[in-house]
Amino acid sequence: MATYKKRGYKPKTKKEKTEVIEEGSTTAEVFNTLDESASKTEEWVVKNQNYIFGVVGVVALVVLAIMGYNRFIAEPNAKEAMNEMAKAQSYFDEALTATASDSLYTLALEGGEGKYGMLDIIEEYGSTPAGNLANYYAGMAYLNMKKYDDAIKYLSDFSSKDIMLSAISKGGIGDAFVQLNQLEEGLEYYEKAIAANANDFTTPLYLMKAAIVAMSLDENQKALDYLNRIKSEYSESNEAKDVDVLIGKASASL
Repeated sequence: MATYKKRGYKPKTKKEKTEVIEEGSTTAEVFNTLDESASKTEEWVVKNQNYIFGVVGVVALVVLAIMGYNRFIAEPNAKEAMNEMAKAQSYFDEALTATASDSLYTLALEGGEGKYGMLDIIEEYGSTPAGNLANYYAGMAYLNMKKYDDAIKYLSDFSSKDIMLSAISKGGIGDAFVQLNQLEEGLEYYEKAIAANANDFTTPLYLMKAAIVAMSLDENQKALDYLNRIKSEYSESNEAKDVDVLIGKASASL
């Protein structure tokens, strides 16, 4: 067991002299080991300095490349895509209120007057925000044209942090599945639309659609739960006007 010795202490006995020598030897070994490790590290660095500098250089080039891509390619492409989509978007907006809307939806999809349609935007600028948004417009156009498989395809490719558009796109997929008589899938997407965002517009709408589909599937308790939510949480909505009649039907079928 080592003992504390004051500074300047001189060993008196043979045993103490031996301990001092051993301690000095151990300390020397530790410093020698550290020196050897440091020397080996220095040798490795010298030997591999070209490799090290090469890796650092590659990392720096990758960072600069990403910054350059974002500034000189991605951002200009995104602006260009939004500009190119403007005409197709105007066709889509006109179609929403037009009597003969299919021709306008076709122009929105395929383009007109020398301008890109939504399908062109998706193909040419698919990685940009405009390309993503074009999937939404294309899907909704196909839904209104009763081309339900295409509606599902494009709406499924759309993603957004906008909670309103996210809910409407999922609800649109639900509508398409219901029109294809795939009620289970339709109910699943109505439920996704409900969960996407709670608001006074889309939530009671998709609660009502989910309730009606659930009743068609003989899931009357689920339908009743949705209808009671409309009555209690969205009593001012249009859907609330007919909710008592449907609550009576769902309750009678339990």
